[in-house]
Amino acid sequence: MDKEKVEQLKIQTQQWLNEAEEFINHIPPVQLYAAVGVVLFTLILLLIIRLFKRATSNTIVLTGLSGSGKTYLFYQLRDGSAHQGTVTSMEPNEGSFILHSEEDKKGKLKPVHVVDVPGHSRLRPKLDEFLPQAAGVVFVVDSVEFLPNCRPASEYLYEILTKASVVKKKVPVLLLCNKVDKVTAHTAEFIRKQLEKEIDKLRTSRTAVSDADISNEYTLGVPGEPFAFSQCHNRVIVAEASGLTGEISQLEKFIRENVKP
Repeated sequence: MDKEKVEQLKIQTQQWLNEAEEFINHIPPVQLYAAVGVVLFTLILLLIIRLFKRATSNTIVLTGLSGSGKTYLFYQLRDGSAHQGTVTSMEPNEGSFILHSEEDKKGKLKPVHVVDVPGHSRLRPKLDEFLPQAAGVVFVVDSVEFLPNCRPASEYLYEILTKASVVKKKVPVLLLCNKVDKVTAHTAEFIRKQLEKEIDKLRTSRTAVSDADISNEYTLGVPGEPFAFSQCHNRVIVAEASGLTGEISQLEKFIRENVKP
């Protein structure tokens, strides 16, 4: 009985194939080619859309030296409060959420995945775990204690700006001067100029030993010209914030420019 059913199925299938072949033979070649073209175009378009959606990231990485106020900023973004932001982080703070300032639009906006990477030199390798998925990097600078930390901050920023994961994808970087509410805080313009000068020195010294330096795959700036952030492969923006008082509008603007609602 099973064999009879299989044989009937074979016969029925062959009949369908014959009918399909006869139908196709009656279609004018121009219409047939057009139909095939439409199908192929649709498949390619769907594939492109799918790949684009996969490539679109909602991850914003907060990084910088220890004590720059990254954790304050993380909690301000999430809760609108600086609570728990007084202790130096030894593990990444990580969460996906609607920005606190956008709570009234919850359900209509895309959540942001924010990662606060510890700034301690021993923990910086954790940064490499998140950079490949980053839609943007926020490099936080302590505007009050900037001068004593100018050199190490420049070295860390130099490493980020020359990483392949940042350069190849042209990941935008926000240089965020934090703690501007303090009277002794340096201006964003002063900090930008000092960092450019320091990175220019680093660029010169590291280029001289580039054969031995295999950690960075890309160089910065234009040969023979003083370094400026405008010469970077990716976009570098300078802004101000105060994690303590909650003045983070420029940070939020950067996030929403790179993580679309």
